[in-house]
Amino acid sequence: MKNLASYIDHTILKADASMKEIDKVCDEALEHGFASVCVNPYYVRHVSGRLSGEVKTTSVIGFPLGANRSEVKALEASLAIEDGADELDMVMNICALKNKDYDIVQSDIMSVVNVSKGKAILKVIIETSLLNEEEKVKACEICRDCYVDFVKTSTGFSTGGATVADVALMKNIVGDGIGVKASGGVRDSETALKMIDAGATRIGASASVDIVSGSISKDEPESKY
Repeated sequence: MKNLASYIDHTILKADASMKEIDKVCDEALEHGFASVCVNPYYVRHVSGRLSGEVKTTSVIGFPLGANRSEVKALEASLAIEDGADELDMVMNICALKNKDYDIVQSDIMSVVNVSKGKAILKVIIETSLLNEEEKVKACEICRDCYVDFVKTSTGFSTGGATVADVALMKNIVGDGIGVKASGGVRDSETALKMIDAGATRIGASASVDIVSGSISKDEPESKY
């Protein structure tokens, strides 16, 4: 079996996450060797210090709607990097994509590329549950043309999460040079392996310990992430 832990961004993004919960997630990440711990910007400095580079720190940007101005996303990204973020999960401007304002979508992504290149891995969340197939393809093409590091399915805070079909489509568009992160609803090892077989190179999950232990999470997650 694949080393699932190395694929997983162990995630806690709920609005009322306590320091105790954050520390528990960090301890689990260190114990299991997850790829990163993904948190809201408020906790990035603390998490980065606690993980000490043994596990990467991921911060979300423009989360969860993606409708922030590009200048705000760029500043948020810059500050997250200063606080110790190794990776950034940025939400695409979904409104602009829906309006076919593709130049705006691209410039929005590039505003974060410009501050993160060479400093942090950039993953762009396209929120697949809100897009039709044509829009998914276009979003991935724009991300590919911006030379981002990953395209990501979902925030986990919208109407749906990752599907095998979406992961396969995204991988087909971006090719081997860009990673694909499957997030939202991945709560067991069977689902995680299906996503990886479809082309996912990273998994975003809050049920990470259940995934690597082969258990099935019985508690309702704080989100579909």
